[in-house]
Amino acid sequence: MSNKGSNGSVWEQFHGPNMGYIEEQYERFLEDPNSVDSSLQEIFQEYGAPEWMTKGGTTQKESQAVSDLDVKKITAAMKLVEAIRRHGHLEADIYAVGNKKGRYSALVDPKTYGLSDADLKSIPSHWLWQNAPSHVKTGYDVVNNLKAKYSGKIAFEFYHVHDDDEREWLQHKVESGEFEVALTPEEKKELLGRLAEVEGFEHFLAKTFVGQKRFSIEGLDIMVPMLDRVVKDAANDSIKHIMMGMAHRGRLNVLANVLGKPYDKIFSEFHHSPDKELVPSEGSTGINYGWTGDVKYHFGADREVLGEGKSSTRVTLAHNPSHLEYVNPVVGGYTRAAQDDRTARGYSNHESDKAFSILIHGDAAFIGEGVVAESLNMSQLKGYKIGGTIHIIANNMVGFTTNNTESRSTTYASDLAKGFEIPVVHVNADDPEACMTAVAFIYEYRKKFNKDVLIDLVGYRRYGHNEMDEPRSTQPHLYKEIDQHETVFHLYGKQLQQQNIISEEEFTNIKDEVAQRLKSIYDSMKEDKYEPKISVEVPEAVANGLDKIDTSVPLETLEALNEGMLKRPEGFNVFKKLERILQKRAKGFEEDKIDWSLGEALAFASILKDGTPIRLTGQDSERGTFAHRHIVLHDVETEESYSPLHGLDGVNASFDIHNSPLSEAGVLGFEYGYSVQAPETLVIWEAQFGDFANAGQVIIDQFIAAGRAKWGQKSNMVMLLPHGYEGQGPEHSSARLERFLQLSAENNWTVANVTSSAQIFHLLRRQAAIGGKDSSRPLIVMTPKSLLRNARVAAKREEFTDGKFKPVVEQAGLGSKKTKVKRLVLGSGKVMVDLEEAIDNAKDQDFDWLHIARVEQIYPFPKKQVQEILDHYGNIEEVAWIQEEPKNAGGWDFVKRKLNTMLKGKQKLSYIGRPRRSSPAVGEPNVHKTEQSRIVNEALKLSKGGDSRERN
Repeated sequence: MSNKGSNGSVWEQFHGPNMGYIEEQYERFLEDPNSVDSSLQEIFQEYGAPEWMTKGGTTQKESQAVSDLDVKKITAAMKLVEAIRRHGHLEADIYAVGNKKGRYSALVDPKTYGLSDADLKSIPSHWLWQNAPSHVKTGYDVVNNLKAKYSGKIAFEFYHVHDDDEREWLQHKVESGEFEVALTPEEKKELLGRLAEVEGFEHFLAKTFVGQKRFSIEGLDIMVPMLDRVVKDAANDSIKHIMMGMAHRGRLNVLANVLGKPYDKIFSEFHHSPDKELVPSEGSTGINYGWTGDVKYHFGADREVLGEGKSSTRVTLAHNPSHLEYVNPVVGGYTRAAQDDRTARGYSNHESDKAFSILIHGDAAFIGEGVVAESLNMSQLKGYKIGGTIHIIANNMVGFTTNNTESRSTTYASDLAKGFEIPVVHVNADDPEACMTAVAFIYEYRKKFNKDVLIDLVGYRRYGHNEMDEPRSTQPHLYKEIDQHETVFHLYGKQLQQQNIISEEEFTNIKDEVAQRLKSIYDSMKEDKYEPKISVEVPEAVANGLDKIDTSVPLETLEALNEGMLKRPEGFNVFKKLERILQKRAKGFEEDKIDWSLGEALAFASILKDGTPIRLTGQDSERGTFAHRHIVLHDVETEESYSPLHGLDGVNASFDIHNSPLSEAGVLGFEYGYSVQAPETLVIWEAQFGDFANAGQVIIDQFIAAGRAKWGQKSNMVMLLPHGYEGQGPEHSSARLERFLQLSAENNWTVANVTSSAQIFHLLRRQAAIGGKDSSRPLIVMTPKSLLRNARVAAKREEFTDGKFKPVVEQAGLGSKKTKVKRLVLGSGKVMVDLEEAIDNAKDQDFDWLHIARVEQIYPFPKKQVQEILDHYGNIEEVAWIQEEPKNAGGWDFVKRKLNTMLKGKQKLSYIGRPRRSSPAVGEPNVHKTEQSRIVNEALKLSKGGDSRERN
């Protein structure tokens, strides 16, 4: 073994009596590495032989000079020092209240290592701490000095960070004291004044709006000045955007004092809405923004902040539902969208210094909600990296009424972060200056390393979960202490008085001035000022249909795009079997049969040609779960990758495509956030199987379906959900169409189940065309699996060049004798192609009595088009809805209400499909095949009765 670079600085700490001991240990290490102490193993493995051995030096003179010292004592002292660095946080004074104050850990007790004060005082400091300050003379001084650094009101955990440069930077900052913020007397007075504003705001709300929910920040008041510091530093660094997410705790205070939301507007919301979680009584206004609105502590806001260089930083607080941590990936999407430059072809240019995010977590929620881990896992992935998030755990030690001993299995609420190598800073919320130090420290770390970093801000909650809760029934001892505990404003005020920075009179004046200012604002409010508008009507642009959008593309353009997608960089070697598949796309135009994969690719290419950027992600989106897409190719020799859509001529819009981690909630939330921040971009998320969207249901319910109605938040994102019954079992069949239809109202989105390549082409182009417009809305598509390669979904060229998306497609070859048509079969998706195939195979059958129409857009329901069919075939006696899904799933329950209203009892309405089931599909292929055959046969024969039929 040889030295690895310069190791002199490492071995300097061993000069003295332990040099001979180290030499002996190194000889043993060469024979058997496990025979020496693990700490020495690490040093020997990293740096090789001691420096003096390689230089031929000797240890005898130095050893004789201190022969009275016990080498084992020195080794023990070294272990103690290392333990303080690693475990000093276990004794840190980070708890303002509760039974964890005055903690003790044997891991950092000298007695655990057999060391007395005298032993430590006999060891020179530089043997234990190479960069010890000049005033630190002995091992005793080293221990006390490092304990002050690692076990005070602020504590650190970073030994789980594997990168040497990061860990050494962190250790140097802490041990050198460079991380410490020294406030001037004037800055201390300003900080006290800020705490007065935070506390005064809460006290005013409590007195003025008695008994109303506000989720007070009290106990964590310092969080507002900490955010002030981050915003100020970011503005001075010319950061363009700060994206914030947080739950309820302290949200109103952050809105008022960080986002600059006017006090009188907040007061008005309290005044007009005593309790937003109750339905407003008749004649009351409530707080309705947009269609249905939301409670005041769910809304976000934004503001511009000027830096010293006069550049502006936009601070945005995201809207947040009560599902707490689910805003995390949404904010990540906002941030990535603000960082990406999408104005050139290829992957977007990602500039992480343009924006960053701040996430404020609840202590119980951070460790308890799985979406937190999903979001943290995305932080270093190519498609989701955002240059580091500043995390703050607003730690009030209680989750609603649950103590932390019942809500987590870890020592700290922050321990999840350690699995992702995120440095953690614990700090006592009752020490304002330590908190300001902590936030300055983590800002500098994020700026330098572009990685996530976390503050565990440990305080308390002065009241219950909300101000209507009584916490003393569930935490009696804790709240007895809290009742007697002074606020941070008063504690810091006393500290400044003791330092002769302010007088008692000045302290009282600061407090009174805030109270008087808030009262003056409230008293001067006009009764109708900030009167919220009541708007139960869907905005006109949303209510209008989208059918008139021209989505056709000239043939010469399509042919040029197709040719462009077949080009490769010179020398690029595609897998031979795949090359043959790709070359077949060139024949699609020649044979006038454009299949699904080509239709989709042409949609993407033409959208890019129009100047609209595209972002497509999913667990297998580059190739496609069912190997139909192959939009990213891999060189079989070099493993380099290339997307044909990156080489198209005349394109000035980015195409971002990324295989996602095995995550639904996190990734879906990220893409939703991206679509909101970048409305001009067509953002597409694809589920591996449509069923897996189940795991993102909170994002679907709270954001995608209702975000606009609740918050006025526009998105035109697309969800591609592979759907269809092919005998693959209950987890590979149904994208739960019924759930999306149940959430359909107020034209909140479009739900489609298309069956041709031209239809998906026009549907995607239509969706791209509404991006950024007031008519924008999400698109939910039940995409096919087996149909991807079915010749019956292929379309002719003219359907691309002259057509548009059709909400209803009538079956060709039927209904020519309109007076004979007695039965109209309506349905959606793959089963309609099965019907077409069965009709073609039944050549000896007479189907004059039958007409079939595919409902390709289920919501908004195409009532006009269906009515036109009913009017055209005036002798229809029965309208049957066919579906693959069980009766209590799929589209039946939704469409039967629509159809019953239209038919008005003139025609019988019946159901053809599977009976009601608790599981979406059978797991036995033969049973599936039998059921599917029965459904198709029942639709094509005037079958009567049977389990699957229903009158209405």
